[in-house]
Amino acid sequence: PDLLPACDGEITTMSFLQDVVDILLQYVAKSFDRSTKVIDFHYPNELLQEYNWELADQPQTLEEILLNCRTTLKYAIKTGHPRYFNQLSTGLDMVGLAADWLTSAANTNMFTYEIAPVFVLLEYVTLRKMREMVGWPGGCGDGIFSPGGAISNMYAMLIARFKMFPEVKEKGMAAIPRLVAFTSEHSHFSVKKGAAALGIGTDSVILIRCDERGKMIPSDLERRILEAKQKGFVPFLVSATAGTTVYGAFDPLIAIADICKKYKIWMHVDGAWGGGLLMSRKHKWKLNGVERANSVTWNPHKMMGVPLQCSALLVREEGLMQSCNQMHASYLFQQDKHYDLSYDTGDKALQCGRHVDVFKLWLMWRAKGTTGFEAQIDKCLELAEYLYNKIKNREGYEMVFDGKPQHTNVCFWYIPPSLRGMENNEERMSRLAKVAPVIKARMMEYGTTMVSYQPLGEKVNFFRMVISNPAATHQDIDFLIDEIERLGQDL
Repeated sequence: PDLLPACDGEITTMSFLQDVVDILLQYVAKSFDRSTKVIDFHYPNELLQEYNWELADQPQTLEEILLNCRTTLKYAIKTGHPRYFNQLSTGLDMVGLAADWLTSAANTNMFTYEIAPVFVLLEYVTLRKMREMVGWPGGCGDGIFSPGGAISNMYAMLIARFKMFPEVKEKGMAAIPRLVAFTSEHSHFSVKKGAAALGIGTDSVILIRCDERGKMIPSDLERRILEAKQKGFVPFLVSATAGTTVYGAFDPLIAIADICKKYKIWMHVDGAWGGGLLMSRKHKWKLNGVERANSVTWNPHKMMGVPLQCSALLVREEGLMQSCNQMHASYLFQQDKHYDLSYDTGDKALQCGRHVDVFKLWLMWRAKGTTGFEAQIDKCLELAEYLYNKIKNREGYEMVFDGKPQHTNVCFWYIPPSLRGMENNEERMSRLAKVAPVIKARMMEYGTTMVSYQPLGEKVNFFRMVISNPAATHQDIDFLIDEIERLGQDL
């Protein structure tokens, strides 16, 4: 009750916020301190029992509120820690953090110029710049920041379907033929999730075979399109992946674009993970052909290190998003306002309330320039190559696929001494499958580092190392290898 808007609340408020800032600054400093743990791991029931998290009728004191802040950060995962390699989104950018604080203080909604004038203009400028980098002439087209790559991919499906059958908006799925979409067997689960949400159905997503490096095989795509057409289905979308989640593979976009053109199918590129490579002169060739896509997902909160969440969907044809999604709500999008209504973006979004995600990216881009992002990305790719070169012939390591990685994903098995002499049979496989989970559990209990593992197809659990944190160094890679060996020697 002592904080603003209470009368005379100013002094208390300032000292409270100053205390919060102190807690945050200590946490930021700790995030980059290699002598601190990445994680202070407790099992869920321990954490529930150790503290009182319940909500009460009576207010707590501000001292207790500050304590809650400290406790929450004590058990938070330090995603900015140089030895946190668990997710595609890592790192803690200072300018991005400042932008996030500012965005929260401004606390507005992205639907109209009326209430978010600067933010709406920054979204317009930033999306146009991103479309330019995709290679669309003059940055033409449309786009939106959405709550993550899964939603961006769903937007693409929604718009592709509307483009082919505009009547679906009013009449629904019953009014149109049976649609099918195509994506690779290594693609992100969000393509199927989008199909389920849009009433197309997961059975209508046809998975195309990949080569041993995880890239979609164009001849298989064409075969499956023809097969679907013979059954009377209507192919409406191909989702190619630029940077798959596990292998970091880039689908051959030029060959896929040729097929999409031939059969008049919407081409979407899910570059949630690999889109950042467009910032790098050295690596952007991996997305050659992306300029031929109808839509592109690109998540700056992954490779570019922008704080979560920051995901863009870019669409080549202008006006399509608007006609697909608009509902003309007269209480929000009045047509007789005194400014240019083209800046009211709310009616082309699925959401009504939409968080300001652009400011972090825009401010970071101002602070680094394109060349700063390029240097950061090139460094992460160089670190991945360093890791690959270090373990490809090292005793106790086996690569999941041959050849140097195209992105920062490095996939490998650690083979403990007890399995090294064994012939490759069922028993070895089932024992190897248990190695990564045990090492990961030990990593978390010691709190020293985090790296993700998973099975894929026929392949049993393997480590998937990814690097997107510019704070990581060669020493951190060395540390990770030593740590895996230390924690897995006895298995």
